Amino acid sequence: MSRFFKNQGNKHHPAYEGLEILKYIGPGVLVTMGFIDPGNWATNIAAGSTFGYSLLWIVTLGTVILIVLQHNAAHLGIVTGLCLSEAVTKYTRPAVSRSVLGSAMLASISTSLAEILGSAIALEMLFHIPLKIGAALSSALVIILLLTNSYKKIERWIIGFVSLIGIAFIYELSLADVEWAHVAKGVVTPSFPEGSLLIILSVLGAVVMPHNLFLHSEIIQSRQLQTKDDKSIQKLLKFEFADTLFSMILGWAINCAMFIMAAAIFFKSGKPVEELQDAHQLLKPLLGDNASVIFAVALLMAGIASTVTSGIAGGSIFAGIFSEPYDIKDSHSRWGVLLSIIGALVVIFFISDPFQGLLISQMLLSFQLPVTVLAQVYLTSSKEVMGKYANAKGSSLLILIMAIAVIGMNFALLADALF
Repeated sequence: MSRFFKNQGNKHHPAYEGLEILKYIGPGVLVTMGFIDPGNWATNIAAGSTFGYSLLWIVTLGTVILIVLQHNAAHLGIVTGLCLSEAVTKYTRPAVSRSVLGSAMLASISTSLAEILGSAIALEMLFHIPLKIGAALSSALVIILLLTNSYKKIERWIIGFVSLIGIAFIYELSLADVEWAHVAKGVVTPSFPEGSLLIILSVLGAVVMPHNLFLHSEIIQSRQLQTKDDKSIQKLLKFEFADTLFSMILGWAINCAMFIMAAAIFFKSGKPVEELQDAHQLLKPLLGDNASVIFAVALLMAGIASTVTSGIAGGSIFAGIFSEPYDIKDSHSRWGVLLSIIGALVVIFFISDPFQGLLISQMLLSFQLPVTVLAQVYLTSSKEVMGKYANAKGSSLLILIMAIAVIGMNFALLADALF
């Protein structure tokens, strides 16, 4: 398509740019899967079923923070041609890089644990498969997808999964009696109902995860979108931001749909939901068998797709330790993928309470997130790393404030869990 316009002498025609942007849609969509993973399902449904539409604004705030931090991670990949893990290895001392990337690898395993459990819970809902067997089956499927498919095929799979999840929730909403005026107010109006602080922190804390920051810079690097030409860098930054904005808004819409469904169905019925299995069971008498089956199928797709992205992030982090880009044909990338997924599966087999496992995984992420975010801000603010594309002081301050806010939320959740 680009060749056609070039031959027609219309390279700078607005229509050309409008079509050219389609080449850059994809990285943000993969990152979006980390934004609509099973952990987000659990927190959104708990918030909506307990407090109705009043906490929808948290999803909006979290999405704004996510757009800024994810664009900053992609910015690094475009300008340097390095993913975050490679940049940490190249531009920090060995003791620092080992600490950052070693803890990030543990965070990837923790993330995969939550995603695999989401898939296993869905298989249990649909086919009554025991949780640990379901975890093994979903892990095997993800490993096959990652080891046998090209990167582009993986990307298309994820885009398809995201689309189907969105359609599933549109169907769920079509069955519910939604008060759209209350939705519009809740999306933009901060509200702090009594007893809501923990859920507010849970929803916000689930938005920004370490593996997504590594993943976004890696996808940019893998697609070879980096260049040293100033004009091209400016264009790529513009198109990448459009991709990030589009994808994060898509994620915002799906998260809001979960939230609205829970508020319209469970909150109205006076049935707060704390576990995904409860939501599945309660949907049957309220909306019928089809709604509960579609809910479980969408959860299964979310779990599988988010495990794929977590595995890619694990491969990227591990390869970066050896100053290598992610390449599934390379042994270091393969070992990173396997370590992330099989490591999580092994932990699942040794925990008696899956939800206790989720709690432990969230605690590990709470410890690691500050390390990744601060390393990223350091790198993208450094002129040695970014040259004239380093963050302006105002941008660095904004990102740092957001990072501190997200870190504070995670540590607040950690303190609540421990004390």
